[in-house]
Amino acid sequence: MKLVIGFWLFFAALAHSAALDFESLLQQVHAPTDALSVTAEFKFTNNSDKPVSIANSDSGCTCVKVETAGGKLRYDPGESGVLRATYTMGTFSGTVDKVIALWINNDPPEKPSINLTVRVHVPVLIAVEPKTVKWAVGGESKPQTIQIRMAEGETIHVTGIKSSSEAFTCELKTIEAGRKYDITVTPRKLDSPSLAVIRIETDCKNPKQQVQQAFAVASKSSQGAAKP
Repeated sequence: MKLVIGFWLFFAALAHSAALDFESLLQQVHAPTDALSVTAEFKFTNNSDKPVSIANSDSGCTCVKVETAGGKLRYDPGESGVLRATYTMGTFSGTVDKVIALWINNDPPEKPSINLTVRVHVPVLIAVEPKTVKWAVGGESKPQTIQIRMAEGETIHVTGIKSSSEAFTCELKTIEAGRKYDITVTPRKLDSPSLAVIRIETDCKNPKQQVQQAFAVASKSSQGAAKP
């Protein structure tokens, strides 16, 4: 219990460690599968006795746009504001964290005062596990299986698979039509490094998740790869 309380106190301290006090450093967004973008809002107040300015922000990704309400950057003592982070999702599904570094007043370039996190959740309609199957060069060419499972309540058919390399054979097996499929991947030989992108085509109605990818890798240093 003491450890849990310690963590809460630590994160509470972080939220109030800079001149701008944020209600939360983490915002979670649950997006529908067809959403093109999502926006998270971070509310804050200047609880110091001096004016505070937001000097810079960096999300580390062009997919995240950061702006303040009304474009305001300077906040007097007691004044509140809202920072908005808009994430353009593309074909993403699952859970991803986007961290926004925020520089206040005269923060040094290498040390922003605040780090905000947008955690985006998008339902996964088609689960591919594992995403990557690995072998060690010089090892045994044992087949490995990639499982494809559809989300509960979804009926989605795999209509075809394509490999980018002839170094691996790929065989699709229907376990339960519209629900469960397996791909058996086998290296033709393991005398040199090789890589294949396995394209999985489906009839999913959501175009963003219609095509999935998996990978087959043969490497001299494949950690966890199949060995004799």
